[in-house]
Amino acid sequence: MKLPLFLVKIFNYEYWPWWLFYLPMAPYWVYLALKSRSFTYFTAVNPGIEAGGFYGESKIDILRKINPAYLPTTVFIAHKTSFEETLRLLKSNHLQFPIIAKPNIGERGTNVAKIENIGQLEVYHIQANDAYILQEFIDYSIELGVLFSRLPNEKMGRVSSLTMKEFLKVVGDGSSTVRELIDQSNRARFQLTALSAKLGNQLDEIPAKGEIRLLEPIGNHCRGTKFVNVNHLINKQLNTVFNDVSKDFSGFYYGRFDLKVASLDDLYRGKNIKIMELNGVSSDPGHIYDPSYRLWQAYRDLCWHWKRSATISIINQKSGVAPLPLGEVWGIVKTHLM
Repeated sequence: MKLPLFLVKIFNYEYWPWWLFYLPMAPYWVYLALKSRSFTYFTAVNPGIEAGGFYGESKIDILRKINPAYLPTTVFIAHKTSFEETLRLLKSNHLQFPIIAKPNIGERGTNVAKIENIGQLEVYHIQANDAYILQEFIDYSIELGVLFSRLPNEKMGRVSSLTMKEFLKVVGDGSSTVRELIDQSNRARFQLTALSAKLGNQLDEIPAKGEIRLLEPIGNHCRGTKFVNVNHLINKQLNTVFNDVSKDFSGFYYGRFDLKVASLDDLYRGKNIKIMELNGVSSDPGHIYDPSYRLWQAYRDLCWHWKRSATISIINQKSGVAPLPLGEVWGIVKTHLM
């Protein structure tokens, strides 16, 4: 018997609204704010990122501070750039379809799209109401979220969360339609409305037995991606790699790299790594959304990471980095939400 989706949400915190999930953490946030002597202490964690990467930061500004060897080909499309100029930039940077388009300022996978041709790009361009980014599509099979941090008074940092992303897909049984296969998966059922608009008549196709049908190519939890805890893969080699990745980024101490890599061997060797995004102080340790994780474990790990960011802020404040005034932080939120 299938549970109604509202019951699935209740019994699986990975589907809770963000405000509900974080509500029990509010007293701990107040404690850290008092300890840091600032209710906006988090804005002093990463002086090299606008507002520490709390909200509304420019993706392209962050990517430009990362060693290009670790980046896919990326093109910034300023607001009101003509479509003809967009195509010229595409050609001059040798970007070929498919490509990934995403807002320069955005959260949780909103308006991220895989673009297959010029027609789709033109539609995306017309609908974009602000600057956006075009990126080379990387077809490596492994996508990870790597949360890395370093205390400002230490030379070496550490990876504290490693999350593998499993894209939303169904496996054919030789008799069921794609729609029927979706109906057998709670994770896919949450995406049915979006998938219906996207796939149309493909939902009525019957995949062969064992055929894997990818439903969503964007690795974001709100798009149906399953987050898998692979913290057991964290070791000294991995710490060394991400110390090297972040060493040239002045003012970066805490954040999550969203990346693709060709293999785990390459990951440990620091080879064939392509970073799509780097998120700042508001980054979640993605592994806590693994369906097998317990709620108490999630809050335990979240407390550790919040304490880590507060410690970084305190050290930075002692070095002269001032948190943003509360009014300025509220202004950032209003600008991007209202």
